[in-house]
Amino acid sequence: MAKLVIKDLNKVYDNKVEVLKNVNIEAGHGEFLVLVGPSGCGKSTLLRMIAGLEDISSGAIEIGDRVVNELAPAERDIAMVFQDYALYPHMTVRENLSFGLRIKKRPQEEIDERIQTASKMLNIDHLLDRKPSQLSGGQRQRVAIGRAIVRKPALFLFDEPLSNLDAQLRSQTRIELAALHQKVGATVVYVTHDQVEAMTLADRIAVLNKGKVQQLGSPLDLYNTPVNTFVASFIGNPSMNFFKGNLEISGGQKIFSFNGLKFDFSDAPTPKKSGTYTLGLRPEALKVLAKEGREAEGKIDCKPEVLLIEPHGHETHLVANIAGQQVIIRSANPKRLQVMEAASRGSVLATTIDRKVMHWFDSTEEGGRVNEIS
Repeated sequence: MAKLVIKDLNKVYDNKVEVLKNVNIEAGHGEFLVLVGPSGCGKSTLLRMIAGLEDISSGAIEIGDRVVNELAPAERDIAMVFQDYALYPHMTVRENLSFGLRIKKRPQEEIDERIQTASKMLNIDHLLDRKPSQLSGGQRQRVAIGRAIVRKPALFLFDEPLSNLDAQLRSQTRIELAALHQKVGATVVYVTHDQVEAMTLADRIAVLNKGKVQQLGSPLDLYNTPVNTFVASFIGNPSMNFFKGNLEISGGQKIFSFNGLKFDFSDAPTPKKSGTYTLGLRPEALKVLAKEGREAEGKIDCKPEVLLIEPHGHETHLVANIAGQQVIIRSANPKRLQVMEAASRGSVLATTIDRKVMHWFDSTEEGGRVNEIS
C-alpha cells in the first residue's frame, strides 16, 4: 500500500477546455477514497491521470514517495480495474490472473501461490480452468479484481467497476469489495457516479463538479454538513429538498417566507441576519403527523398535497407539493408509515419540520453553506 498525494492538478485540452481545475487530494496508507460526481465532472479523467493514461497539464501526482508525472503506467506500481472487465477471452481464468506476473517473469511457484490466495479470497478458485465466456458478469468482475490483487500493487484504481452489473449483484459485489478492502488493507481510489456506492464503501469521498473538488470528507461529514447546495443535492438518496425564500428577523421573531407560505422559525437555529436564503431539508426532516395537530412533536408547519406514494417496505416515500414545489418526504416510523401509505393522490397531510436538522445556504450562485447560525 502507498500514500497518494495530488497537488494543484490541472487538465486542459488543446481546445482550451478545462477538465480539472486545481485539484488537491490526499489518500493515506490503506484508505478507501471514492471520487464521485455527475457525468462529465472529471472523475474518470483524474483516475486516468493517476494511472498515467492521461497527460498532466500542470501540478503533481505522488504515489508513495515518488512523483510519477513522467513515469509510464507500468512503472507506477498501480493496478486498475475497468468497467468492462478487460479480460482476455481466449485465456482461462488462471491464465488471466497470471498474465501480468508472467510478463514480469515471476517464479512459477510464486505465481501459483498468489493465484491460490486471490482466488480463494474472491471465491473463484473453482473457476480457474474456465474461460470468460463461461462466467457470469459478477464472476468476470471478480476475476478482473483478482488480476489486480495478485500483482500486490502500491495502489488500486477502480473505474466504475459495478456499473455493468444488475441491481442485486451490484449490491452483493459492493459488500464483497468492502470486505476485500478490510482483508487486503490496500490503498484504493474508486470512481463512481453512484452516491450509494460512495457512501457505503468510502473512508472519505471527494465530490467533483465541473472539474473542481467541491468537498472532501467522510460520508457522514458530507451528509450532515454539505458545503454547498450541489453537495447537499448529490449526497443523499432521495435528494435534499430546497426552498429558496426570504428570512425576516425582527424582535424575537424569525419568519421564513417561501412562495407565499410562511414558516415560524423563532424557536429554531437560523442565519443571524435577515436576507434571501435557501433552506435545505432532507426527506426525513419533513415529518407527517400521525394525528393532525395533536402530536407532541410540535405544531403544523405545512400541509403538502400528495402526488405519489412509493412504498419501499422498510420505509415509504411521498412525492408531494408544497406551495408549488415538488418535494420528497421519507418516513420509517410505523405510525407515520400507516398514514402515508393510507394516503391517496390529492390527499393533504399535516406536516412538521425537524428543526434540529435544517440546512441553510446563501443566495450566491454556488449556494454556500451558512455557518453563522443562532
